[in-house]
Amino acid sequence: MVKAEAKPAGEIAALSFEAALRELEEIVTRLERGQVDLEESIAIYERGALLKAHCEKKLKDAQARVEKIVVGSDGAITTAPAGLE
Repeated sequence: MVKAEAKPAGEIAALSFEAALRELEEIVTRLERGQVDLEESIAIYERGALLKAHCEKKLKDAQARVEKIVVGSDGAITTAPAGLE
């Protein structure tokens, strides 16, 4: 594993949801095992927080793009943004 500080936080925005989630899971595993020193723990925890925010944004964006099919009273079929219930 490449140390977290070797990867700039700015490149997180370029990650796909799946890649960010994989990296976040790896960070959680490393922190749970306790096999990293304090300074690196802090650095990867901070990166994990950024990855979590990135994943949440990706999910919210995807949810906003989901459309539902609407059948109008005249029988016309259209699409509309799905509710964010």
